Amino acid sequence: MLAIAAPLLALLVVAIWYAAQSWTALEGPDMPPGLYVAMILGILFSILIGSGLMALVFYSSRHGYDEPPNQPDEERRDRG
Repeated sequence: MLAIAAPLLALLVVAIWYAAQSWTALEGPDMPPGLYVAMILGILFSILIGSGLMALVFYSSRHGYDEPPNQPDEERRDRG
């Protein structure tokens, strides 16, 4: 396990270092505060929608909405 984890951890460290160096090397005008607010709201909205959709997937799976409609009643009662 260590033989797999060590190289992967090393690659992760190198990737983070490279990303940080690339990010700080970029030059350009500063982003206005309104764009930071819009970016944060967009991220939160995306997380909210994704979480809601995943909750619906689990809900429909647990309550039998994903079952085929042509099952006999006996098989449906056995499952749950």
